[in-house]
Amino acid sequence: MEWEEEALKALERVPEFVRNKAKEKIESLALEKGKSRVSIKEVEEAYALQLGEDDSKKIAVVRCDIISEVCPGTGCLTAYENRKELFRDYGSNTKIIGFFTCGGCPGRRVFRLVNTLKRYGIEAVHLSSCMLMEEPFTKCPNKEEIKKSIEKLGITVIDGTHHEVGQYAQGSRYHVGRKSKKV
Repeated sequence: MEWEEEALKALERVPEFVRNKAKEKIESLALEKGKSRVSIKEVEEAYALQLGEDDSKKIAVVRCDIISEVCPGTGCLTAYENRKELFRDYGSNTKIIGFFTCGGCPGRRVFRLVNTLKRYGIEAVHLSSCMLMEEPFTKCPNKEEIKKSIEKLGITVIDGTHHEVGQYAQGSRYHVGRKSKKV
């Protein structure tokens, strides 16, 4: 079976006396998923299984209703899928179980939808970056109330999705691997 370079480097950190066994287990997991090539994702999953860790989380993203008219959500979903920026700490078994708009000012549907998602085990809600930035759109005037309504349900709120909010909220775009620039 083929191995990506990053996956091989991770395998080298496994103690030599169990490395072959670990390699077999990782390849077995990859085959179970229908993969013909081992990536770092399979190595991390095998490591989590070995330690008895459960990296499955259920999250949601709430977006600005107005901005959703010009933004299809590609940035949020791509960052999630690639575990980049504000999604970088989630394991490979994390699932987005909700992706919705606020319903318009003042965020009228957020509480109801998050309350519904509690039945499905929601653990965290990301406020999309569009709700936090000040340029080129207007910063959400109801962000704090929306955040409090979610926290009242006992759900963690994370500011941002695919922009480092501190930079973007000041009118600068920041993407990993790129320099900030004024919008």
